[in-house]
Amino acid sequence: MKIYDELKARGLIAQVTDEALIADLVNNGKATFYIGFDPTADSLHVGHFMALCLMKRLQMAGNKPIALIGGGTGMIGDPSGRSDMRQMMTKETIQHNCDCFKEQMSKFIDFSEGKALMVNNADWLLDLNYIEVLREVGAHFSVNRMLAAECYKQRMEKGLSFLEFNYMIMQAYDFYALFQKYGCNLQFGGDDQWSNMLAGTELIRRKLGKDASAMTITLLLNSEGKKMGKTQSGAVWLDPNKTSPFDFYQYWRNVGDDDVLKCIRMLTFLPLEQIDEMDKWEGSQLNQAKEILAYELTSLVHGEEEAKRAQESARALFSQGNAADMPTAELSEADFKDGKIDVLGVLVSSGLTPTRSEARRAVQQGGVTVDGEKETDIYKTYTKEDFAGDGKVFKRGKKNFRKVVVK
Repeated sequence: MKIYDELKARGLIAQVTDEALIADLVNNGKATFYIGFDPTADSLHVGHFMALCLMKRLQMAGNKPIALIGGGTGMIGDPSGRSDMRQMMTKETIQHNCDCFKEQMSKFIDFSEGKALMVNNADWLLDLNYIEVLREVGAHFSVNRMLAAECYKQRMEKGLSFLEFNYMIMQAYDFYALFQKYGCNLQFGGDDQWSNMLAGTELIRRKLGKDASAMTITLLLNSEGKKMGKTQSGAVWLDPNKTSPFDFYQYWRNVGDDDVLKCIRMLTFLPLEQIDEMDKWEGSQLNQAKEILAYELTSLVHGEEEAKRAQESARALFSQGNAADMPTAELSEADFKDGKIDVLGVLVSSGLTPTRSEARRAVQQGGVTVDGEKETDIYKTYTKEDFAGDGKVFKRGKKNFRKVVVK
């Protein structure tokens, strides 16, 4: 199966501008493509997973990825999908985040011997003369058409800053600069970026003429990646210091029955023939599918050894054994009052709930277990001696576990 057909079969393609030309580019290893990443944190999260896997697949097929870090556009902030303005970051913070991104991306993409590039749009955006941009680039943009874009329409009621209004122009200039500097002929992104990507394609056509249009192709990723990355307790990061390999494994182990096979198809590198057979699975077989998904993705991000450890710990936990690799929370002397701590205090101190009121609701609704037994008494207390030895395993909901010990 050709790589483009495989991308479609895996459900990764939602919309394209010229399917025949795109298929020819990627199937024959002629695509130099980019995907942008705004450095809004010091770690990538699972919401970036689909993009990273796509870059890996296309590189394996002989195409050349460009990972574009938005050090320049990060100074503005993308208004897409937001109801408020992003917090402004310093240049130092942005650079630190960019450095972290490259280290994590190297697990997916081979940057050796010119096989891939990582570039920062700050290299060209921060040195632009604003008047020149208005004359040479801004003249090609219709304000009416920009305001009609979905990424702007959803912000108009609450207010859109002029700073953010420039984001589309800056992203369009990115594609133009990458086309000029590196021969980039293809761009990928989520559906919330469609207007921005089309702007880049149009800018090249207007600046360089219709003869260049055949090389400015926009391809749209399926939007499923945008739905990933958030849990009740926050983002699921690729950095093991932010999300442990065990928690990362558990996140995927606990995806919904309706989503597990979709995720296996889109995110793993298992053969499609094997996945097609799994499509017939139901009932308890879906739990096996979830284990496969969790293992494959944890191995991809954290390595096979960590994936095995996480899987063994998860199985031990579900069999009420000792999950040695489970995330541990330590209680200090200050957590105890008169030598005791109540269950709500344990939930908050361990990070399983942010507040006592949320902890109370979780207990009352039957969502908390302690060493495998459901705890519904909000007044339940523990002494230091109760945590002796291996501590106690607290579980909130289906996904969140902590082994709680005393320092």
